[in-house]
Amino acid sequence: MQNLMEQIVGAISRSGLVEVEVSARHVHLTERDVQILFGEGATLTPKRDLSQPGQYLSEERVNLIGAKGRKERVAVLGPTRPSTQVELSKSDCIELGVTAPLRESGDVKGSGTMTLEGPCGTVTLTEGVIVAQSHVHVPPETAQMLELKDKQRVCVEMMTERPVIFKNVVIRVNGNFNFRMHIDFDEANAAAVSGFTLGKIIK
Repeated sequence: MQNLMEQIVGAISRSGLVEVEVSARHVHLTERDVQILFGEGATLTPKRDLSQPGQYLSEERVNLIGAKGRKERVAVLGPTRPSTQVELSKSDCIELGVTAPLRESGDVKGSGTMTLEGPCGTVTLTEGVIVAQSHVHVPPETAQMLELKDKQRVCVEMMTERPVIFKNVVIRVNGNFNFRMHIDFDEANAAAVSGFTLGKIIK
């Protein structure tokens, strides 16, 4: 059975089809900000593994505070990172009164500002709030098979009843990745993405 599943997954990948995952609003924290928000000596507590190896949803939650409102109990993903980063949809930004640029994850220089609130303290970000650019995580062997390169921009057609084509999707190649596409809830709603969904990569 396992061998059959591997064959099916391999056939899907060779066809240029990628599983599409919807990424809700979430936060990545530095070690320092974990200590401020959750108390001295605090660490992130893994709750559930995510599709990308080594990444996990933590038990911890934070509140997001913007100029027009707040979001309660927003997910914190682990492990910790060199820079604290908040990833929102455009709709989230409007609700919160936050101005955030469309960026690749990790590109936070000069990005949006807001306050994070935890049970033990607050952190005011002078930068770090972004709307994440849609992207595809690609392991090297799949990139070679599909002739894709790191940082390449492609189109991806959603295989749904509303087959929206997303343009300017970033290819990210890394040996630690599983083959997945990530979009936010605004993009998912526009394309009627629900449950298991595949996207067709168009170069």
